Amino acid sequence: MMNFSFLMTMMSLFMIFCGLWGFISYHKHLLNSLLSLEFMMLGIFWLLSLQMVNVGSEVYFSLFFLTLVVCEGALGLSLLILIVRSHGNDYFKSFNVLEC
Repeated sequence: MMNFSFLMTMMSLFMIFCGLWGFISYHKHLLNSLLSLEFMMLGIFWLLSLQMVNVGSEVYFSLFFLTLVVCEGALGLSLLILIVRSHGNDYFKSFNVLEC
């Protein structure tokens, strides 16, 4: 019979790889890229929390990681709003490098 910790570790690795697959395959929209990055960060946070519980060390490190993930999400959403207001959509193919 499988151990519960092993099953949760495999589930978090599956979440990370699904987020990576979504980031690679649905790269035409900025919103899809941001959502897949957040899904990967959720999987990494889950894996980090499981490993911290198994080792028995400081749990505050996972809270620090979660704070950084929230800051990354807020920065991504603000960039998405800025790009949609300036270009009208979030398609990567409509971005022009020469525009200011």
